[in-house]
Amino acid sequence: MKKQAFLLLMSATIVTSVTTSQVVLAETPQEKGLQIAVAADQHAAGWNDSQSDMKMVLRNAQGKESIRYLKVKALEIPDDGDKSLTIFNQPRDVKGTALLTFSHKEGDDDQWLYLPAVKRVKRIASRNKTGPFMGSEFAYEDMSSQEVDKYDYKYLRDEPCGEWTCYVMERFPKDKNSGYTRQTVWMDQAEYRLVKTEFYDRKKSLLKTLIIKGHQQYKDKFWRPAEMQMQNHQTGKSTVLEISNIKFDNGLSKKDFNKNSLKRIK
Repeated sequence: MKKQAFLLLMSATIVTSVTTSQVVLAETPQEKGLQIAVAADQHAAGWNDSQSDMKMVLRNAQGKESIRYLKVKALEIPDDGDKSLTIFNQPRDVKGTALLTFSHKEGDDDQWLYLPAVKRVKRIASRNKTGPFMGSEFAYEDMSSQEVDKYDYKYLRDEPCGEWTCYVMERFPKDKNSGYTRQTVWMDQAEYRLVKTEFYDRKKSLLKTLIIKGHQQYKDKFWRPAEMQMQNHQTGKSTVLEISNIKFDNGLSKKDFNKNSLKRIK
């Protein structure tokens, strides 16, 4: 399932034109899970580029909060994974920090983090992508688009999810460096909006739960959430992303996603 921008952010709102009857034709849970993922990914194509503002609220186990403000840009790459750029604007101690991500359909994704305090661009190694992104409960690997070929799938069941009915399915990362052994996904059957994801760590224990709310439709096709809540069950910490000012077709191109210009990004 393709995810532009903040990881999970863009996979959170996939739409598909494939009918439910087509999905039901799958013979095994593995085949049905893969069909759901492929159909959603195919219909998600065509958003081109996007920009959005985000408010990131970090809460520790005692409920103490710290707030950060970001801008996220993303570019659809039809023959590969998407490109995204996350830039911190406030507060002053993180202003100018930027994460550039090149997702790929196959192989390791490329990520670079610019740290203005030391004026250095740091490449994020594959083995380090399980670490927390800027102190949040989102890992670096959550920041990449979730390409279909990087997972194995298993359909579990249909289940009510609020006002919708959801497919519940598991996906298993193929990357040996992933911090997850599996993810359980709830996705509504009508518009394929991601509602919830549970993340299980390398010990197969529940690590985090992502809740997605406030889906809105853009360009009469693409669904995007207004809020994403990531709860870490093992530490008691959480991160909330409030997304606003989502705009498509901003004229972005590959030159706007250049690791050599990270130091000059405003």
